[in-house]
Amino acid sequence: MNAPRPERLRVGSPAVLAFGSNLGDRAATIREALRMLGDDAGLHIEAVSRLYETPALKPEGISDEAPAYLNAVARVHTILDPLALLAAVNQVEDALGRVRHERWGDRTIDIDIVDYGGIVADDDPRIVLPHPRAHERAFVLVPWLDVDPDAVLAGYGPVAALAAAATDPVTLYDERGDDDGRTRS
Repeated sequence: MNAPRPERLRVGSPAVLAFGSNLGDRAATIREALRMLGDDAGLHIEAVSRLYETPALKPEGISDEAPAYLNAVARVHTILDPLALLAAVNQVEDALGRVRHERWGDRTIDIDIVDYGGIVADDDPRIVLPHPRAHERAFVLVPWLDVDPDAVLAGYGPVAALAAAATDPVTLYDERGDDDGRTRS
């Protein structure tokens, strides 16, 4: 039996993480990723969005042949610096079977650092903040509004305005029924 965790002091930085999954039991995989990150002593999950379903986005555009994605966003507070946070999310991805063979390929889990304390930085090839293209992806912006309706994406403006301008289709996921990775009709 696990002992309750003591409340942590709020030192460190706020961050926004985006989760996506289009292989296997997508909802369970996202929940497990959140659980694993919540167990990290350097990270406190403050809020998690509802799940949203989106068609797969490939370099050539939306694919109706690839399994649909489930997406969610978590607002976190962390004492980890951006590179240490990236290492932590990559460790969770690896533990959950993430394979990196194809750019924008199908995956069991993808966890992106969308925002880290409002920092704008592209001087390290390992991480760009805010996450590139987050400002134009409804599958990131819409769930983000669930956890922070007044959010602002550094360098781009209010998330609500960005979400209104985004064109990729996003629907609230109905968790009833089987999770086979195909869009429901």
